[in-house]
Amino acid sequence: MRAASDMHSKDCVKVAVRVRPFNKRERDAGSRCIVSMVSSSITIQDPRDSQSRRSFCFDYAYWSHSGFTRDRSGLYLPEEPGGRYADQGYNATLLAYGQTGSGKSYSMVGYGPNKGLVPKLCDQLFQAIRENQDTRQCQVFFSMLEIYNEQVVDLLSRASRTPGGLRVREEQQRGFYVEGLRTVPCDSAPQVEQLMEQGTRTRTTAATHMNANSSRSHMLIILQLKQIFSKESITKQSNINLVDLAGSERQRSSGSEADRLKEGAAINLSLTTLGNVISTLADVAVGKKVVHIPYRDSVLTKLLQSALGGNSRTVMVATLSPADICYEESLSTLRYAERAKRIQNRAVVNESPTERLVKELKAENARLLQRLSRLGQEGRRANEETKELRQLLTHNELQIRAIQTLWEQHLQEALKDWEQQYANITQERRMMQMHPYILNINEDAQLSGVVKLFIQEDEWDIGLSDSSPRSISIKGLGIQERHAVFRNEQRRVTLTPFAGSKIIVNGNSVSQTTELQHLDRLILGSNCTYLFIGFPSERGGDDWSRYDYDYFQSELAAAEGIHLGESSAGSSQTDPSLLAVFYDYIKLMPMVAEANQMSQELKKGVEFKLEIKNLALSDSKGHDLEKEIVIRVTSMESKQVWMWSKAKFVNRKFLMEDVYQQHQAEQSRENRVEGLSTAALPRDKDPFWDPMEPLLLGTAHLWLQSLAFRIPLEEQLEVLGSEGTEEAILQAQLVPCTSTGLPLGEDDILIDPSELLGRRLDFQLVLEQCCGLRWIREAHNRGVQIGFRLFDCSQPLYTPAVWHNVNPLLDHRVHFASLHTSQHLLDYLQSSAVVLELWGLQEGCTDLVSCLEGVRMTTEGIFIIDEAGPTDTVPVDSAELSCSLRALQQDLEELKSMNASLKKENQSLREQLNTARNGNQHTHQGGDSMRGRSVRPSCDAEFARALKVFYHSMTSVRGQLQRLRRHRPSEESDLLGLRLFVDEQSRLLRDFSEQLEQSVSTLKQDVAAIVRRKRERSGIWS
Repeated sequence: MRAASDMHSKDCVKVAVRVRPFNKRERDAGSRCIVSMVSSSITIQDPRDSQSRRSFCFDYAYWSHSGFTRDRSGLYLPEEPGGRYADQGYNATLLAYGQTGSGKSYSMVGYGPNKGLVPKLCDQLFQAIRENQDTRQCQVFFSMLEIYNEQVVDLLSRASRTPGGLRVREEQQRGFYVEGLRTVPCDSAPQVEQLMEQGTRTRTTAATHMNANSSRSHMLIILQLKQIFSKESITKQSNINLVDLAGSERQRSSGSEADRLKEGAAINLSLTTLGNVISTLADVAVGKKVVHIPYRDSVLTKLLQSALGGNSRTVMVATLSPADICYEESLSTLRYAERAKRIQNRAVVNESPTERLVKELKAENARLLQRLSRLGQEGRRANEETKELRQLLTHNELQIRAIQTLWEQHLQEALKDWEQQYANITQERRMMQMHPYILNINEDAQLSGVVKLFIQEDEWDIGLSDSSPRSISIKGLGIQERHAVFRNEQRRVTLTPFAGSKIIVNGNSVSQTTELQHLDRLILGSNCTYLFIGFPSERGGDDWSRYDYDYFQSELAAAEGIHLGESSAGSSQTDPSLLAVFYDYIKLMPMVAEANQMSQELKKGVEFKLEIKNLALSDSKGHDLEKEIVIRVTSMESKQVWMWSKAKFVNRKFLMEDVYQQHQAEQSRENRVEGLSTAALPRDKDPFWDPMEPLLLGTAHLWLQSLAFRIPLEEQLEVLGSEGTEEAILQAQLVPCTSTGLPLGEDDILIDPSELLGRRLDFQLVLEQCCGLRWIREAHNRGVQIGFRLFDCSQPLYTPAVWHNVNPLLDHRVHFASLHTSQHLLDYLQSSAVVLELWGLQEGCTDLVSCLEGVRMTTEGIFIIDEAGPTDTVPVDSAELSCSLRALQQDLEELKSMNASLKKENQSLREQLNTARNGNQHTHQGGDSMRGRSVRPSCDAEFARALKVFYHSMTSVRGQLQRLRRHRPSEESDLLGLRLFVDEQSRLLRDFSEQLEQSVSTLKQDVAAIVRRKRERSGIWS
């Protein structure tokens, strides 16, 4: 009972869940909804297992996926109700948590006419202030900051950005606070919205200057509400923290993705620490003993200490995508929210220290006045003491007046700023109706459309420089001092790049004067994206919202030949796996461009390029491998190559930003081109460098079906790279052999593979030569190895490394043996291939070595496969064993009786056959009897030879089919080129059908001939 009452005295974190509608990406992928909601209960289904469901229960649940309407102004109905905490005098915190794109910012801030929680909260707050202004005086202060890479940026500051960000300090009474953070008094909701717009503009500009990713930053809005009750002489003070957290998507890490460098500086430190704090507090709530809660490990958790387990009432809004392709992230968010709801806070009503000071000063003045009156009654016997008391009284009255007028002064200053901001907005709107302009487009939709750069008549330089009165100043990676010239003449706007400037218009790079059309897409430098808005007469009712950040990147990808909507089957339905890769591709494109620009400016000599891994590769069954994005990293000087996973590249990108910002700081401090510390960065700490590792260049498939018939196979295999390029030609053989390694003859060929069951099967894999190695043709100081894995071999085997040779002789032979061939091995041989992997080696790279641990070999070096180990036996008890034994004895008796009857029948048939032979003894003696004994072996040999010819012909047919699958038109093909492609495709199809028809026809003729000869001789041996 005591524990229960203690629980009621505490205030648990409230958790709300919002499920958003599908976005464009999910609709294009044909996603299905895997989240359902009943009251406040959420159920999520595993898309890979319809029986696997997880249910969670929260305080509030909001279903925005469906069941809403949109009015003419674009407002979605119905609206969601909110709660009230702050006007009671408590500290309050609202946290928005979820993966990038799940609707956090939309829920917090809103978009267009659809207001988020923050504007609605402010509307309700100021409405409550107006309704209660007779009973209390209210003061509201507004602050807005961003935390990126553990640096605090004041989004309302008028001054230039402080290097390293603002400092977070701690006081005993205030707790943690941001030193120097600007606090603006407000007296209306529109003023708060204007300040939010100002902060968003600063955030957009800062993201461009710092080359920052907004999805990795936390935005924190702090509303300080002070309520002064004059009659009761009570002041209630509340801090309201509204937090839009960074994207919570997890970086999948595996052994191949492990990075030698720590995770991108401090980019994820705050979110990781927040998770640790929530987990620790959840453990405390269920009674576990916890020594330390890691509040001090990050800036975010320092500032939110009171919100988590402290003096605050806290609500977390967890935002979800209901799509099956977001299952892992959505489940992770629900688990995170479930832990958060266990946290217990101890919220108390806060009394303002300023009001306490006023009360103390008034009380002291009353005492002083009483003393003065007593002194006056005593005949003014202490003139000096009276004078001192009057001075003290006057000082206290001035201090009281200063405290009471401080709010009015701050408010007047804020109103002047607000009026100036309003004048600027009015001027901007007037300019929009007069001139064309370019509009910023950001990855975060909340930051798009914030910056407008107007192109007035005549010439305007755009670039880093702002020295000229006719210049437009922008900052960002790859932007030159004078980047380009806009000309607005005769109602035509043209753009002319300066030498060396990077400018892309509608996905295509431009180097000459280009006339801009309304809604043209511009990319300046590495990734400064703008939408050109033409003259007012050209605009009409255009909705430019479809030109979002993804549209820009999709246009760039299309220019590189990467198109959304392509599917291997040629159907109209886009392959979801290809779609996921496409969106990864366009997401990483700007990051790769920025990494290349940083490499160029830091003189690292490293080039980054996106590639699609496994685009044209398949597994041993011929099924397509899962596709993913990798980044090819090339040293331009040494020609060394690395392959980085997406997770590793993203991590390194943040580290590169740190190095680049240090370099920029040194440039501005020392005013020269090269910084010292960046040039002297140790190689093992350089994010642009990695130790050498072998690279998978491509694979070839050697199909094993011929081994099931003990037919030798010799192939020339194309080694195809990840994107379908030919890396080399590999000569390989499969040779059925004896246990001593001698090749089998034609007489050993089998007609029915089941004859191998239970018998020994030996064969050799021979890798003779690799020809035309593109890897070594590009740089002769390289080498290669071939790796492969067969059936149940736990570890891959590798050939010895060969170096500096475009056509190396491998002459590598491996003997495999199955001592008792199983049905499992037979099925494998008839349906699978051995995948031969071509690995590239570089200087400083260690060779790949075959690991023989767990591999059984004979003393002659033969690898044993298909071995039934002792673990295959399952222990049974004695009762089961005795039952099985009785059943086997019964089966044995039945088999014995059946065998006896078969023996009798066999004896009868033998006697009939002897009688028939004796009747024809005089006419069919000698050669005919020998031929009778040799008919069956002769037919079997002929049939085996026919099968061998058929399998060899089918090899060329398979090669022709692979060429057909890879044959695609060029992206630059015009109508004539497409016609030529169709003609070529028709020719290849005709050749393929002729080869296939000829192979099958030849086999039919051979089989028919064998059957005919068998029937002609059937009177002899049947």
